[in-house]
Amino acid sequence: MACHLAIDIGASSGRHIVGQVVDGHMELTEVYRFENGLTRKGSHLCWDIDALAESVVAGLAAAKEAGFAPATIGIDTWAVDYVLLDDRDQRIGDAVGYRDSRTYGVKDALELSGILSFAEHYARTGAQYQQFNTYQLCALSRESRGQLDGAKSLLMVPDYLGFVLTGVKAQEYTNASTTALVNAKTCEWDDALIDLLNLPRNVFQPIHMPGESLGRLNPDIVKRVGFDAEVVLVASHDTGSAWLAVPASDERAVYVSSGTWSLVGVENRALICTPQSAAANLTNEGGAYGTYRYLKNIMGLWMIQNVRRELGEVTGVAPTWDELVKAAEEARAAGFSAVVDADDQEFLAPASMLTALRTVCARSGQPVPETMGQYALTVYDSLAADYARTVAQLHELTGVDYTSINIVGGGSNNDYLNQATADACGLPVFAGPTEGTALGNLMVQFIHSGEYASLEEARAAIKQSFEIKEYLPR
Repeated sequence: MACHLAIDIGASSGRHIVGQVVDGHMELTEVYRFENGLTRKGSHLCWDIDALAESVVAGLAAAKEAGFAPATIGIDTWAVDYVLLDDRDQRIGDAVGYRDSRTYGVKDALELSGILSFAEHYARTGAQYQQFNTYQLCALSRESRGQLDGAKSLLMVPDYLGFVLTGVKAQEYTNASTTALVNAKTCEWDDALIDLLNLPRNVFQPIHMPGESLGRLNPDIVKRVGFDAEVVLVASHDTGSAWLAVPASDERAVYVSSGTWSLVGVENRALICTPQSAAANLTNEGGAYGTYRYLKNIMGLWMIQNVRRELGEVTGVAPTWDELVKAAEEARAAGFSAVVDADDQEFLAPASMLTALRTVCARSGQPVPETMGQYALTVYDSLAADYARTVAQLHELTGVDYTSINIVGGGSNNDYLNQATADACGLPVFAGPTEGTALGNLMVQFIHSGEYASLEEARAAIKQSFEIKEYLPR
């Protein structure tokens, strides 16, 4: 029986998940998991790209040891970050992470100098303002122009990992679109914009769409892992993959990919690049199969992940996720209530998330959290409130009356947050599947290999293959 392998890498961990279609149903088997994270290197927060590449190959060997020889492999990661290569395909500099502070103020500098206004930028790319997209390259140009001038190739992180496996350089569309350098209408690099920003056009590789073949594993990799396979370009931006796995009941569903980030939005077939959309800072990210993800980035479970880690450092044992939810419910029953703006920059990369939450609550005149339950409740209720604001913005900008909220990813397991979201939005919430990103990755491989004829057929199979929980507004 044919099987396929999703390599799904997030900001805190990665996993290799084998997927098979058995009697029309999807079956998933995790065969490998590894840690990931930003580390400080000099003055910057960086990814350990060598360790990531080694973990990718180790996971292939683990799949073989578990009895699987995948016919195809797909890789997805977070968006925005990249690797530069020289003329010998050796890396130039470090892979600086998107949470690094080097991009602070770049947008304002571009606008004040008259080089590029956000309104013009948005009209060309449909990309929301995030300090860490195009502004990364502009920041590098200011800090170390020599790295850019010496580069022959720029590859996004999943593109680079695909290059490690196959020796083939290509840039996959969904991830490329998050750079805010891709023209929203042509789905190609915007040469005029790249020239305007004084970036070297030659480093950008041709853009390829999800479902295309990148190539086969190179001989050295085959020797190490014990099997050969085709590497397929999937929706390599993890949100792009997660969006594919949403089993929405109709076209008026709001999607939430709930992980380190919460991505809240809808799936469109046409762009929305109006001034009103720019003012609301919603983005049009490129999707698979002719779709656009019209959404807003919200801080997401990053906040509670850091709360959990810090509480563990204080007590010596980090609370479980279930313990955090139970404590939040107890704090709510005791009458505690505080809601912050989850998009406040205080929460992007704080030295202490607990301190950041106390600071923002005090600044807004609200009760200051002191206990585990109060911290957790503040985070969960703040996320639910942010989801509700975004749904209201989507309605205002599109005129669509939305019928449901559909949550995929790790956050779909959080009963408290799911119910709080239903209550805040006044809409039913459907939660699951949990492994939405890996599943979306595999769906492209299934379609590429002929197990399903279309995206619609694959999505229909999700409802038959995985549990979907329902939460009604109270």
